Amino acid sequence: MDIVYIVTHTHELPGGQEDIKFIGVYGSKESAEKAVERASVKAGFAETKEGFFIEGYQLGKDHWTEGFFTYTPGEGHE
Repeated sequence: MDIVYIVTHTHELPGGQEDIKFIGVYGSKESAEKAVERASVKAGFAETKEGFFIEGYQLGKDHWTEGFFTYTPGEGHE
């Protein structure tokens, strides 16, 4: 079973929206952790270190198996 590790960073913008940045894909958890270390000293990331996430994903497997609905405030929804 092949696993890859996805590193992202998320922080909240003024107004409550999330800003999500895709950092990269790594072949081991250790290399993903090193990527977080490298990024966490850079501008913006250094002030929001709690926003890093590492998630493991199995290759060749569907990870989103449901449909989706997008709610957009102000577009006919109350």
